[in-house]
Amino acid sequence: MYTWRKLTPNEQSALLASRLATHRPWHSPPHQFPQGTHRFFITAACYEHVPIIAHSLERMSTFESSLLALCEEYAQNTFAWCILPNHYHVLVQTDQIKALLISLGQLHGRISHQWNGEDHTRGRKVWHNSVERAIRSDRHFWASLNYTHHNPVKHGYVERWQDWPWSSASAYLEHIGREAAQHIWKTYPVLDYGKTWDL
Repeated sequence: MYTWRKLTPNEQSALLASRLATHRPWHSPPHQFPQGTHRFFITAACYEHVPIIAHSLERMSTFESSLLALCEEYAQNTFAWCILPNHYHVLVQTDQIKALLISLGQLHGRISHQWNGEDHTRGRKVWHNSVERAIRSDRHFWASLNYTHHNPVKHGYVERWQDWPWSSASAYLEHIGREAAQHIWKTYPVLDYGKTWDL
């Protein structure tokens, strides 16, 4: 069973408080972009959706840090992200999408070697692939952001966005406020967004 579910409520609260104190990067949600900038929704999953990322809480956190560092290097903005036991989502603005995807592939390769060594599973295929989708409109952007933050709730890990530690949801809610977040949720509903992507 996934480690988060084994923690007591007090342990979960302590972990959330600790992670909030690290001040993960958050950039203001955009209203308009100047011509020539691009937004992308990137998804990657473990092979056959095996929860390899969730081997430990430390692995979840370390992978999150590595992913965000890579996004910071190649993206002007990292708007939203969520790391789950067997896949992740990240919403970025970048004019270097090809370079970012190449570096993501290299990260997957390095981390696969490391994790297979730790798990004594040399030769195991860790990642399936990463897929980028260009954001077509502001509606598509906000639906993607809502989908990213709602993913841990969708998969039954938590009941509220802000209760999932490996996500930008808490920073997002703190930044824009609950009333604005609720308005965006209702205005740009998830509906069938991402259906069958991460089953």
